Amino acid sequence: MKYEPINFTCKGCGASTRFSPDTGLLSCEFCNATLEIKSDISQIQTHDLDGALSQLDINTPKEVTKEINCPKCGGGFTFGPHVASTLCPNCQTPTITEFVNNIVPESIIPFEITHKKAKEIFADWVGSLWFAPSELKHLVDSDKKMEGNYLPYWCYDANTLTTYRGERGDIYYVTVQKREVVDGKEQTVSVEEERIDWSNVSGTISRDFDDISISASTTLSDKLLRAIRPWDIGKLRPFDEKFLAGFESQEHTIRVDSGFDTAKNIMSRVIEDDIVEDIGGDEQNIDSMNTIYMDKKFKNSLFPIWTTHFSYKGKEYIYAINGENGKVTGERPYSYTKIAILIGVIVLAITAGIYYR
Repeated sequence: MKYEPINFTCKGCGASTRFSPDTGLLSCEFCNATLEIKSDISQIQTHDLDGALSQLDINTPKEVTKEINCPKCGGGFTFGPHVASTLCPNCQTPTITEFVNNIVPESIIPFEITHKKAKEIFADWVGSLWFAPSELKHLVDSDKKMEGNYLPYWCYDANTLTTYRGERGDIYYVTVQKREVVDGKEQTVSVEEERIDWSNVSGTISRDFDDISISASTTLSDKLLRAIRPWDIGKLRPFDEKFLAGFESQEHTIRVDSGFDTAKNIMSRVIEDDIVEDIGGDEQNIDSMNTIYMDKKFKNSLFPIWTTHFSYKGKEYIYAINGENGKVTGERPYSYTKIAILIGVIVLAITAGIYYR
């Protein structure tokens, strides 16, 4: 299906503009003119979750092929599945199109980490890795660019009330007589033995949750995304396509109900900790807990992430950097050649030490 691109051009020279994480402004790539992105944080929308759940039919993600003609070079190309902004593959002009899944993001955390800074952070991180293959360090020194992506998130609020039943264990000690061998002679000694006094308990816990952030895309693994948390929700701004200029952005592909199920798992772990504290004592058992979720709200947002990847010995390694705070993560490969050399050096040192004794 053919789509008209959204493009922000410089009013002075007509060249394309890009969002600058350095300044928070749109910047002309030709004459360096800037344009402010005006926004009012009071406009950020929070929605009733129950109301959204009643309309899940319109919130089911659809995969649409978007055919675009670049506004600068005129070349035609196709957006990838669930992509809302990208760069023209022919001339690298920022190209944005409409969101087609009836889930237009209403808030966004803009990039604060520049491409240059992201590469520096990644280089420092790689430099701290022991036994990393030389090829990974060559990747850092190469001209390969990191990719800037806005990934979709659901942010949930909820008030909870939980009733529970369990057991409280209080430790006490008793003196018992035991036969032991002391100085080669068997004799009776008094020792203190630990006991636990268990008692049945029940109670009610209330806890309010704000902005539990859950990825609404499968582009990156949950393991990677968990590792670059937390996100500063206080930096959310009302959504404006101008923030996307120069970056790729993804549409929501995980439904709001599935996201809330994941959020409930996170909330449940916090509630369990609250119950343990409420039970008190030295040990605790939770036999049952029943949670009611009230006043459920959500926001649909975009969060900034820099990514790069590395192929080594037939395996693909993906790295992610939080585009707001610079936190970096990724699975690190090992150079077994370097490990073997170190082991060999250690063995030689030990052997030499024994020989020259």
